[in-house]
Amino acid sequence: MLEKEQAYFEDNKDELRQKYAGKRLVISGSEIKGVYDTDGEAFAAATRTMKPGDFMIKLVTRTEEESIQRYMNRVYV
Repeated sequence: MLEKEQAYFEDNKDELRQKYAGKRLVISGSEIKGVYDTDGEAFAAATRTMKPGDFMIKLVTRTEEESIQRYMNRVYV
């Protein structure tokens, strides 16, 4: 589930990091549907036109290390 969206992000992550660091992207297929400051804003906007499971919300970090650190902080909270 959401393999296309994850693949799109991985294939384009360097460009996306330069352009959208610190933002949340709503990705559906291989398209960015929106750019938001918070998860809540992203989810609310996405669910107006799509159903959950048809899109991915991805926090764009500046580096891979930042991404890992954010993940670890959520796991150990």
